[in-house]
Amino acid sequence: PSVLDSFALLSGQLNTLNKVLKHEKTPLLRNQVIIPLVLSPDRDEEIMRQTEGRVPVFSHEVVPDHLRTKPDPEVEEQEKQLITDAARISPDVAQKQIQSLNKMCSNLLEKISKEERESESGGLRQNKQTFNPADTNALVAAVAFGKGLSNRRPPGSGGSVQSGQPGAGAIIAGASGMQQVPISGAPAQQQPMLAGVQMAQAGQPGK
Repeated sequence: PSVLDSFALLSGQLNTLNKVLKHEKTPLLRNQVIIPLVLSPDRDEEIMRQTEGRVPVFSHEVVPDHLRTKPDPEVEEQEKQLITDAARISPDVAQKQIQSLNKMCSNLLEKISKEERESESGGLRQNKQTFNPADTNALVAAVAFGKGLSNRRPPGSGGSVQSGQPGAGAIIAGASGMQQVPISGAPAQQQPMLAGVQMAQAGQPGK
């Protein structure tokens, strides 16, 4: 019952308001001017709540912007100029200009999409693998451990390394050239050495 009573009260007030607004002696609201009666530079919490935090104060700086019903004079002048220029153009010329603008926009969109495709394909080419991991691993194993290399030595080569000989010269792979390095435990001779990673340990046949 309380809800029905409140609804009946609201309905009656709305009907009364509509009758007042529709009365012939009531002036049109669009012809009325809103005049601010109170301007304050202080923060107004009620205005903050009503404007959802957009307008913190109702001062002389914000009133012209929030109560303006017409654009700035400069903008209004530019709009009138545009309307005048548009009225001078015939429908055929306007249609040609529209088609030309649409064509320019289409060409621009095609160029943009082409650039995007080229950039994507370029990125794919950059990310494409340019080597075979299996070949790389096999090469590293051959250089570092002599895996897969032949045991035969070329004819006329220097003293061969004996299997099981203690203190045998170790072959070291590298790129800094040949150098003679004395090895402790070797029989008063110097074996050819390469600066780098040791290839064969003592006691194993050279590869």
